[in-house]
Amino acid sequence: QVQLVESGGGSVQAGGSLRLSCRVSGRTFIMTHVAWFRQAPGKEREFVAGISWTGGGTNYADSVKGRFTASRENAKNTVYLQMNSLKPEDTAVYHCAAHSLGIMTTHLERYRYWGQGTQVTVSS
Repeated sequence: QVQLVESGGGSVQAGGSLRLSCRVSGRTFIMTHVAWFRQAPGKEREFVAGISWTGGGTNYADSVKGRFTASRENAKNTVYLQMNSLKPEDTAVYHCAAHSLGIMTTHLERYRYWGQGTQVTVSS
């Protein structure tokens, strides 16, 4: 079993920055990949960024490439999402999620473990 808890959300003006953190606990040794998803009101949950827990490789949605950066500190059991040049359309609840499949994937159906989410609000 793996538990994930997000933090770092808040309200920011367009063009500003935020850094989200995802602290993982439990049987983290079985975890191979962590990803960030977001869900805006009235919309489906969508993939934002992913990172290999073991190798550090990353993957990003086209909508955030060049603006968002995923990273991790394994010794601290933490994954980060640095968000720069934020836009109003980035407003959403952001969730981190993990799986142990050993392969990078953007499909939310393949992620077994989920955090409760943290709110990000970007105003113009």
